[in-house]
Amino acid sequence: MNGRTIAVGDIHGCVAEFETLLGKLALTKHDRLILLGDLVNRGPDSAGVIKLAREYAHRSLLGNHELRLLNFRRTGDPSHLKKADYETLKQLDANDWAYLAAMPLTFHAPEFDTVFVHAGFLPGRPWRAQPARVVTRIQVVGPDGEPHKRSEFPAAPHWSEMWIGPPFVIYGHTPRREPAVEKWSLGIDTACVMGGTLTASVLPGRTLVQVQAREKYFDS
Repeated sequence: MNGRTIAVGDIHGCVAEFETLLGKLALTKHDRLILLGDLVNRGPDSAGVIKLAREYAHRSLLGNHELRLLNFRRTGDPSHLKKADYETLKQLDANDWAYLAAMPLTFHAPEFDTVFVHAGFLPGRPWRAQPARVVTRIQVVGPDGEPHKRSEFPAAPHWSEMWIGPPFVIYGHTPRREPAVEKWSLGIDTACVMGGTLTASVLPGRTLVQVQAREKYFDS
């Protein structure tokens, strides 16, 4: 393959920023665009992002926001929905739901010895066998050795600080002001929907391409 493999962090309905980033990337037919999940919720136009994803993305990975919506659609139980989710539910049509339901957990690019995932992996365990509840949600590794949100154990280490590859892992999910660079991982959720930037990482080389958010759409 002589094209680029390009990962994009959490878009969260920020369709204008996604369009601008696509323009900067100037994709060719040889490129593979990998979206790292959380295409939806919080931002203004989740359906618009999915439409662009269907047109341009080689793969869109399952994030915790897609998983939450799919669980609601399957069970009808709204107890885990957040306020912002209801706006997304109004926007999605049958084609959108089919797209979300087909999202894989990971994408492996062996030529770069790199795995793409939404949230990450538990260190010390085979990455291929880790379930959706881990790979779509993990942030820190708690004292119990299990995956947790940062809010549960603020002082616990982020999984990426403990990850020893290969493979190298490129992920989203944990929003930060700047990309998080470790020896064996790169985090590219730079909080676009919160007024930060939308970040892409371009392989080979892991060059970063960024677009500044037009506004702050969501306050955590």
